[in-house]
Amino acid sequence: MRIIAGDWRGRALTAVGKGDPRAHLRPTTDRVRESLFNMLAGGRFGEPFGGAHVLDLFAGTGALGLEALSRGAADCVFVDDGRRAQTLLRDNIRLLGCNDRARVIARDATRLPPAETACDLVFLDPPYGKSLGAAALGTARAGGWIAPEALVVWEENAPQLAPEGFSLLDSRRYGDTHVTVLRAD
Repeated sequence: MRIIAGDWRGRALTAVGKGDPRAHLRPTTDRVRESLFNMLAGGRFGEPFGGAHVLDLFAGTGALGLEALSRGAADCVFVDDGRRAQTLLRDNIRLLGCNDRARVIARDATRLPPAETACDLVFLDPPYGKSLGAAALGTARAGGWIAPEALVVWEENAPQLAPEGFSLLDSRRYGDTHVTVLRAD
């Protein structure tokens, strides 16, 4: 895994191997991440990275949030309750030297504490097929984590419907990964 573009373009992240299926650690492949970020940066969704406050739910290795930081996001809050994921995430933050722009919350993404800052860009990559995405999104919204008009990028094994309070902007398939893009109403 590597950072695709921005300040840290080409920088390798901590090796994960094939992930950790027991912990549902399934890193987004470089190819899918590149396609996803090219879609986001294509202008259709405005300028989603520059100065953005980012929330990375079910962060795993943190590759999505770190890519956003590399492309100009102001800061990122990474949320994951897996021990292996937290270790990899902290290693990647240290590797890129972005401790001042990254915060790790070691907690279940469906049980967030109240937010200090609402986020403009939210990555949601729950374990596939467990119906955790909608629950995490609802908790994040109730806790003040999601700013009005925030962009939400949701990875799952199937296209997702927009929950109440969100509008569907786009849905794309990359192999067995479906990316649903939402806008907070």
